Amino acid sequence: MHAHLNRERRKGSRCLSDHTKCRAVRGRVRDKERERETKRERERQRERERQRGRERQRERERQRERETKRERQRERERQRERERDKERERETKRERETKRERETKRERDKERERDKEGERQRERETKRERQRERERQRERETKRERETKTERETKRERETKRERDKERERERQRERERDKERERETKRERDKERERQRERQRDKERERHKERERETKRGRETKRERDKEIERDKERERQRERERQRGRERPRERETKRERETKRERDKERERETKRERERDKERERHKEGERE
Repeated sequence: MHAHLNRERRKGSRCLSDHTKCRAVRGRVRDKERERETKRERERQRERERQRGRERQRERERQRERETKRERQRERERQRERERDKERERETKRERETKRERETKRERDKERERDKEGERQRERETKRERQRERERQRERETKRERETKTERETKRERETKRERDKERERERQRERERDKERERETKRERDKERERQRERQRDKERERHKERERETKRGRETKRERDKEIERDKERERQRERERQRGRERPRERETKRERETKRERDKERERETKRERERDKERERHKEGERE
């Protein structure tokens, strides 16, 4: 405004009495002031929009964390349900195995009973055969009594020899039967032992598979935690950069305190990760010990 008055004085104009020009100057000053105020208001509006954007971003982060927590909970529930299903399957399998063993034992008992009955039957037949043989022997003896003594002795010796030969043959037959029964029993025991060995091998394989699944899951969770920590560090760095650009850098003391807290959080996370890694090493060592046993 003073510059305007000076220019008017140099030109010889009477500005102090010319109110139209003075009002025009004041109007331009007011217009500029309004423009500056409008600009400041727009800047404040942009700042409020940025603040709301940051709030929405933080809310989205919290929402993602809640979703991640719920998803982990659901995954743990599904894992427990799978474990319960596997336990029910193992219980059902054990019941089937127990039932099969009982059936096998009943069959073996029946087989032994039949063998015993057959042995008793053979003994009865042998006894009757011996009785008939004794009858025939007595008849032959009666007949030989009518013959000479030498003939009777000779014939009796031959009969006795035949009897002994028959008895030895029957004994050999019984021994062969017993050997066959022992072979069958030995074969059944070997089959049962092989089945138990296969079952132990399958249990070990299932345990190794479960351990690999647990290791993979723990690795994924650790990676997600590290990625979140890196993302939070990047977000804090971007926040500080924005604050420096706006000329509103926070005091160094509070920044240092926040950095110390961030460092403590990272140290705690690394310590927890180290502890989890030691636990996994111990679990693997126990698993290896179990396999060696």
